[in-house]
Parts: sequence; structure tokens; C-alpha cells
Amino acid sequence: MKLKTIHKKIANCKLCELSITRNVTVPGEGSPNSKIFLVGEAPGKNEDKTGKPFCGSAGKILTEMLNHIGISREDVFITSILKCRPPKNRLPKKSEANLCINTHLIPQMDSIKPDVIVLMGLSAIKHVFDKVEIKKEHGRFRQKDGRNYFLTYHPAAVLYRRKLMDVIKADFEKLLQ
Repeated sequence: MKLKTIHKKIANCKLCELSITRNVTVPGEGSPNSKIFLVGEAPGKNEDKTGKPFCGSAGKILTEMLNHIGISREDVFITSILKCRPPKNRLPKKSEANLCINTHLIPQMDSIKPDVIVLMGLSAIKHVFDKVEIKKEHGRFRQKDGRNYFLTYHPAAVLYRRKLMDVIKADFEKLLQ
């Protein structure tokens, strides 16, 4: 399925209660030919206003990480597990995540066919892999269902723990290799 068709389907999605509380959907953006597919948890307040992924403070850090390894945002595809903001920025429910992954995220991955899918943050990681300790697994590759995944911290973690900046930079350097 073409990416534009998938994004139109996301924009009209009413499969869960998040469609009632969202302002706009946030399907993702970037290159439809990207080799790197970045996945966060869910849209935040800024994303729910603009429809653009990672457009707030965490997005600035993500852009810095990409620039650090010589890649621009336009060269990757950026999205989230959920395509709608959960009320009060709560964590995604398992049912919401499973529905969005199967209905929207997997078709996006199938359309783009990236070399690697970067799962950013424990929330995104745990909806793909069971029993993962991010402190032990960050900066590593894993495979599942014929796809290559790379695990790292969410860029927003740097906002609360500044020392993670160097850790995430090192992870992105490994990703580039």
C-alpha cells in the first residue's frame, strides 16, 4: 500500500477512543525511501496541534542526534507507535498500541521497507519486544518478524536526565555503523 493511502487512512481512523480526544492525527513524515525508520511512543501536545512528529523539545534533540551522525530529518521517516495523542499524555494502553501497530505502523514499515527501525524509548520498545531493560539493551540491534530493530532511549529522556545526551549520541553513532 502506498504511504499516502496509509496516511489518509490514519487521518480518518476512528478505531479507538483516541479519535474522540485528538485534535489531529500524526501519521509521521519523512522520506518514503528512507533506510532509517524512527518510532517514538505517541504524539505529544505540540504534535497534536501541528500533525507533525517530534516538533517540540524532544524533536530538537532528535534532530541534533541525527545531525550528529550527518543525517537530516528529511532523509529518515519519523513516526510513533500511536498516531493520536493519549489524553493528558498518559501512556498508551496495550489495546491502543496493538491496534495502531497492526493497522497503521506495520503497513507504513511495509511501504517504506527500511533497513532498520529505531525504537526510541521503553514505551515504544515494550510494544514490540517483551521484557526489555533499556539500560542493558540500548545501542543494540534485535530482529523480529524479518525486521531489524535498533533500541535507544527516547530523546525526551535527555530533558530530564541531561547525562543521557552522551549515551544517546553514542547509540546513534552505533546506528550509523
